[in-house]
Amino acid sequence: MNFKTLTLIAVVVSPLFAIAPASADDQIAQSLCAYVAANDKNSIRKTLSDSKLRIKNVYDGIQCDGLPMIRFAIKHNAADAAEFIVKQLPGSQVSKSGDVEWAQSNGFAASPIIETIKARSAS
Repeated sequence: MNFKTLTLIAVVVSPLFAIAPASADDQIAQSLCAYVAANDKNSIRKTLSDSKLRIKNVYDGIQCDGLPMIRFAIKHNAADAAEFIVKQLPGSQVSKSGDVEWAQSNGFAASPIIETIKARSAS
C-alpha cells in the first residue's frame, strides 16, 4: 500500500470511530431506562459502575419515554429503582425537580416514591 491509499483509508474510517461513543451513551441510557422500568436497582448500579459513571453526572441527560428517570420510575411504580436514584442525587437537585408536584398532578400522589423524594428534599 502506498501513502495515498493509507491516507484515503484513514479519512474514510476516522468518522466511524467518532460516532461510536454517542451510540454507546445511547445504549447506556436505554439500559438504565429498561432497568428503571423493571425496578432493578442492582442492574442500574452495575451499569453505572461498569461505565464508571455516577448518576448525579448523567441524570439530567437521560430521558426515558420523554420523562426524567425519577418520573419514569413513578409512572412504572419502580420504588426500589427510584429510591436508589433519589439517594444518589444531591438533595438540592431533588427538591428543585418538581417531581412531587408532577406526581400529584398526574394521579401518582399515593406512590411510596413521593415520601422518598420528600425525605431527600428535606436533607
